[in-house]
Amino acid sequence: MKLLRRAARRTDTDPGTVALHARNVRFDWADVPLRWMSAEPIASHLISSLNMLLPEGERMFCATYREALPYVQDEKLREDMLGFIGQESMHAETHEKVLHDVLAAHGIDPGPYVRQMEYLFRKTLGSRDLTGRAAEQVLVERLAFIACLEHFFAWLGDWVLNADLEKFGADPRMADLFRWHGAEEVEHRNVAHDVAIYFGAGYVRRCSSMMLVFPIFIGLVVRGTRFLVRQDPELADLGYPRLILAVLGAMWRGALPGIPSLLRSALSTFQPGYSPENVGSTAQAVAYLAQSPAARAAAS
Repeated sequence: MKLLRRAARRTDTDPGTVALHARNVRFDWADVPLRWMSAEPIASHLISSLNMLLPEGERMFCATYREALPYVQDEKLREDMLGFIGQESMHAETHEKVLHDVLAAHGIDPGPYVRQMEYLFRKTLGSRDLTGRAAEQVLVERLAFIACLEHFFAWLGDWVLNADLEKFGADPRMADLFRWHGAEEVEHRNVAHDVAIYFGAGYVRRCSSMMLVFPIFIGLVVRGTRFLVRQDPELADLGYPRLILAVLGAMWRGALPGIPSLLRSALSTFQPGYSPENVGSTAQAVAYLAQSPAARAAAS
């Protein structure tokens, strides 16, 4: 599998403009272990925390784009936004099933963390009862926020497509979930940036948004990891200092992306000519989506 993913990146030619569309997937979550990377339980829980974080975030993305669509006159951008909405809706639905079929099946109650995400994305970052110039500015702020998050999701998608999770005992179904999602994030990586630019999110606003998004995103993931570790009956209840040391160890072993690459990715968005086009490979993403077991199962 690893060789196939890397070969796709080396040899496939650029497929050119790709029409974005939601892909049906079918996963069988029966008997998936809670620590789905058996050799790296902390890394497993950190990545699994995204199952609790992503559904509400992606629903906020979709709601914001539906709010923005009436103001978009560019037909190609409208088409991309509709494809983006379709893909993000499918991501939210699929990750939410993991909460019930995997986490709850192992006695984990994701409710407290999920309710916090609901408040964050529905109340703090959701639509406001505003009119006129104030409503326009809040919409642009939300679009800039989404563009920053989508940069990280595309970067993480590129990482997971190339990471050798199998050497850590990764369950193939959970690995496919994150690679399918990651591949679509790479595929539509330009959309959020293009939308933010279209609505007038200039360099200063985009940089200030990244300075806000970066620590919030890291904080939510670390908090979600500790939430899962505390409920795992087979792991010690680590405080944040010990948990962070364990996360750093998993990064050093390659089970998680490292801090240097994460920082380089964030800092790249501060370049005046930044474009998400350089994050990942469309050819590799499309190649993986064509052979994803869950996508093929849904098509059969």
